[in-house]
Amino acid sequence: MPLHLKNPHSILAVLQTRPQDVYEIRLPDPVAGPWRLVRSSAAEIGVKFAGETRGSRRRGRTGRTGGAEAVIRERRAVTVQDLFANVSGTGLWLALDRVQDPHNVGAIFRTAAFFGVRGILLTRDRSAPLTETVYDVASGGVEHVPFCFPANLSRALDLARKANLWILGASEHADTGLDRIAADRPWLLVMGNEERGLRRLTLDKCDATCRIPSTGRVASLNVSVAAGIFMQKLAAPPDTTNG
Repeated sequence: MPLHLKNPHSILAVLQTRPQDVYEIRLPDPVAGPWRLVRSSAAEIGVKFAGETRGSRRRGRTGRTGGAEAVIRERRAVTVQDLFANVSGTGLWLALDRVQDPHNVGAIFRTAAFFGVRGILLTRDRSAPLTETVYDVASGGVEHVPFCFPANLSRALDLARKANLWILGASEHADTGLDRIAADRPWLLVMGNEERGLRRLTLDKCDATCRIPSTGRVASLNVSVAAGIFMQKLAAPPDTTNG
C-alpha cells in the first residue's frame, strides 16, 4: 500500500536509497530549505511532480509544509535469516517486543540509523505497523536499518542465538545496571512494551537483563529514550582501520 510522507528528510532518504519506489512528489510553495534538495534530487532521476501546493507557508522544525508530500512504496522487510546472515565480532541488533506507539518506533529507527544498528526485529501482534508516522518521525532512519517481522519472536531469538548473538533484555526490574554491560560481543537488545515491558517468555530467552539506573525521582523512561541510551552504550564504534 502506498505511503504518503510529509517529512522532506524521509523523502530524501527514499530518493537516495530506492528512487524507483517514489511514485510522485508534491512540492510546497515556496520551495525552501530541505525541499530544495528534494526537488533537485527528484528532478535528476526523473521522478514525477504532482505540482506545487499553495496557500500554506507554515513549517515545523523538520521543514514539513502543509500539503507537500511524496507518495512512495513501503520498504520491503527482510527475512530473519537475512538479518542474522553476517554476524561477527561486535555489533548491535534490536528487537521490539510489542512496542505500540508509532512515534516511539520512528524515534527508535532514527536513533538506530544514527548508531549503525545492524537490524531491527518487530513483532506482528499488538505492535505499531510501519505507517507514514513511523517513516516521518524516523526522518530517513527506516531506509538505513534492515528490519523483519518474525511470525514468532521467541523462535526468532532462538535463531539469533544460533547465529552467535547474545540476547540482552532491557528491564527496569533487572539487578544489573547498563554500566556493567560491555560492547565486546554481538548483542541483540530486546525492548519491551511501553506499559508492560518484556513478556515473560521473552525474558526467559535472554542471556542477561539490565536496567538504566535512575539518579533522580522518576523511576522509568520512555521506551525510545531508553533505547537511545542502550544504543549509545552497546553499538560498536565504527571501523576506522580502512579509513
